[in-house]
Amino acid sequence: MLRVWLVMKGSRVVWSGHIDGRIRCWKMDPGPDSGLSRVNEVLSWVAHRGPVMSMIMTCYGDLWSGSEGGVIKIWPWEALEKAFSLTAEERHMAALLVERSYIDLRNQVTVNGFSNVLNSDVKHLLSDNSRAKVWSAGFLSFALWDARTRELLKMFNIDGQIERLDMLSGQDPTFEDEIKMKTVAGSKKEKMQPSFGFFQRSRNAIMGAADAVRRVAAKGGLGDDNRRTEALIITGDGMIWTGCANGSLVQWDGNGNRLQDFQYHSVAVHCVCTFGLRIWVGYASGIVQVLDLEGNLLGGWVAHSSPVIKLAVGAGYVFTLANHGGIRGWNVMSPGPLDDILRSELAGKEFLYTRIENLKILTGTWNVAQGKASRDSLVSWLGSAARDVGIVVVGLQEVEMGAGVLAMSAAKETVGLEGSSVGQWWLDMIGKTLDEGSTFERVGSRQLAGLLIAMWVRNNLKAHVGDVDAAAVPCGFGRAIGNKGAVGLRIRVYDRVMCFVNCHFAAHLEAVNRRNADFDHVYRTMTFGRPSSFFSAAAVGTSSAAQMLRCANVTAVNSPEGIPELSEADMVIFLGDFNYRLDGISYDEARDFVSQRCFDWLRKKDQLRAEMGAGNVFQGMREAVIRFPPTYKFEKHQPGLAGYGSGEKKRIPAWCDRVLYRDSRSAHVSECSLDCPVVSLISQYDACMDVTDSDHKPVRCMFSIDIAKVDESVRRQEFGDIMKSNEEIRYAIDELCKIPETIVSTNNIILQNHDTAILRITNKCGENYALFEIICEGQSIIDENGQASNHHPRGSYGFPQWLEVTPAAGIIKPDQIAEVSIHLEDFPTLEAYVDGVPQNSWCEDTRDKEAMLVVKVRSTCNTNETKNHRIRVRHCCSSRTAPPDTRPNGSGQIQGNLLRRADYQHLNSSYEVVNHLRNLHSP
Repeated sequence: MLRVWLVMKGSRVVWSGHIDGRIRCWKMDPGPDSGLSRVNEVLSWVAHRGPVMSMIMTCYGDLWSGSEGGVIKIWPWEALEKAFSLTAEERHMAALLVERSYIDLRNQVTVNGFSNVLNSDVKHLLSDNSRAKVWSAGFLSFALWDARTRELLKMFNIDGQIERLDMLSGQDPTFEDEIKMKTVAGSKKEKMQPSFGFFQRSRNAIMGAADAVRRVAAKGGLGDDNRRTEALIITGDGMIWTGCANGSLVQWDGNGNRLQDFQYHSVAVHCVCTFGLRIWVGYASGIVQVLDLEGNLLGGWVAHSSPVIKLAVGAGYVFTLANHGGIRGWNVMSPGPLDDILRSELAGKEFLYTRIENLKILTGTWNVAQGKASRDSLVSWLGSAARDVGIVVVGLQEVEMGAGVLAMSAAKETVGLEGSSVGQWWLDMIGKTLDEGSTFERVGSRQLAGLLIAMWVRNNLKAHVGDVDAAAVPCGFGRAIGNKGAVGLRIRVYDRVMCFVNCHFAAHLEAVNRRNADFDHVYRTMTFGRPSSFFSAAAVGTSSAAQMLRCANVTAVNSPEGIPELSEADMVIFLGDFNYRLDGISYDEARDFVSQRCFDWLRKKDQLRAEMGAGNVFQGMREAVIRFPPTYKFEKHQPGLAGYGSGEKKRIPAWCDRVLYRDSRSAHVSECSLDCPVVSLISQYDACMDVTDSDHKPVRCMFSIDIAKVDESVRRQEFGDIMKSNEEIRYAIDELCKIPETIVSTNNIILQNHDTAILRITNKCGENYALFEIICEGQSIIDENGQASNHHPRGSYGFPQWLEVTPAAGIIKPDQIAEVSIHLEDFPTLEAYVDGVPQNSWCEDTRDKEAMLVVKVRSTCNTNETKNHRIRVRHCCSSRTAPPDTRPNGSGQIQGNLLRRADYQHLNSSYEVVNHLRNLHSP
């Protein structure tokens, strides 16, 4: 299984690391069809015992790979080059040659005890080509290496603090002591307070143990888990950026100093990429954000309905890969000045690509009073009603109760477990009633103590449904126990987000304020896996272009502090035993009005209706007209209205069991459209009075819903037509993609005896930034006649060991100069490694060499085209002068365009130098 891959554009080679520890090399060859390439495997070997977790190619052509337990291996360029030179018949020898040529960094690093702390999984590797360094990262620590010498330069943690030897991972003996003290303290407390009931003692023990576990985890470093590093990149200005599990972004300099943090989202960063002057961030919520190099948020939008796991730049687009396999492309120029034009043009054609889908949803709520229903009761409640619906949502209350059950539920919730055998019985029985497997499929469920919610989707609708998330909010005993509370499911249907919440609020006639508070707590604190605000910016799953335009000017896509997630959904349905009663009426009066079916008068006594009218609860929500008798309280197994409880307590009949909802309608917009995407009508709202298995009657509510969605194929076509036909857009694109004119100060450099030459690259454009990158096309040997021969192409594999280029990439501001140091580093000997062990065979090479460097210049918005400047750098080991082709007029003088470090001055701010260089012409 593929774990990580690395694309080498210049050499048309792809490297892939796999979960079985193998590394494979693939060559892209032109295929028979124009524009298509065939990918053939040319090399494969076992690199690690565990999975290959990360891979990079350094600026010297070495392949670095990381695995579990801090293992980093280097596959030198010399071994790779030799393997590539072998014929197809010698392919097996090539694999063996490479496999045995590795350098194990953990065996090489022995100074200062660093080798003892290099034990965390190498999740990320990053090649800092501008400084010839390599970053390796685990979840909570970093190491900085020299790419040429492969020496460890520095180790530091996520706070930027230098790692010390006393920070080794290990078990703290105080952890176990703390747990023991907690247990003893708990047992003594129970003996001292025998009046406590079993449930109260269980609750104290469970909550105390959970608190101890949390504090122990924090001491052991697990508390930093939400700060772990999930992504690592280097930007064009040489800064390093890391993305964290808590959604924060951290900026570092090239020496590993932590500079500043940015937090624009509360969900984990999964991937980061950069091009030009921008940083693109992909989140677990499906959100993509764009920042400038200073860390300012330029925009954000919903890219996918599932986590964004990979970002890549190419062909003028940033491509996003989602966890479900979807790929989308986003123009590198957005958000930008073109967005307003495109947004306006697309809005005028909205009617062409908008489609209205109709959907029927059946919701049912039932307080089952710890009983089990007969099959006939379930058929009466759900069977016939579900015949023509696409989605069925069922909420149950009091599935099971009691102190032991609640304590066990609280314990399970502490460790991330939920559900019970009784809850499973209900799921199975309802599934059989709905013909689960043949007609419907259960797509989600959630149980919290006695609360259970589940959802079934008709098979022909499954393709349009996804991203089911569950949540639970306890409201009992200090908002910690699930005897009261809510469970919820969130789902995406036709790219719209709907939430269903099953509630059980405080009981008794006088507890109106407690019920209101329970609702408020549930509404404000219910949290799903991915906040619904990340789906509601526009239609999730819509075309990339229009989706970006709709959200391009957003300054922060995460919900403002205090905004509930439920408020961001396109539709919310609350169902359950809300426990609101009839107020100001006696038991006998209520019975008389019920028998006469005078429901209009009874509704005037309804607490819930009064509280909603006063704006105290269920704000902005609606309910269909109640035309059925109160559903509480009945004697079990007594049919008809005579079954209302007439025992000693004589509970006043009440509509405890209700269904309320809120769709996308507002006072200004009521017709279904992209601005009002979900409009619903209730076609049925009743209670099953013939069901007698509980003291409550089951209630059902049928919704007929219109959902506005985007026809992506039509919208993409309209978007393409606008891009082609709008002259203003075409002109702006041409200007933004124009490559700035640049010049370089020399095209020939001769170095010997640790010389350093300064190469100056001037951006002559007065308006646009220029990006530059320096690569080595190849290396040649200089023969006795001064001619280059025996050429070895390097593609994009990096510089030879004798050459240091700093920085090898960067950004040049308008009318500014970048200075690049070209330094000769003597490297006359090469040491070979076999199975990670250095051999005694040394090879000394004193021949003159020549490297062909290419300065690639591009604009900040153009990923396809570059302007190239070629520079020959000659390494003279002897006192020979330059070859004839570098001597003007055949003289023995070296060209005067070689600038040594002793000869240059800092000229970046000199306008005179800029004006002088404007008159020069690049080779």
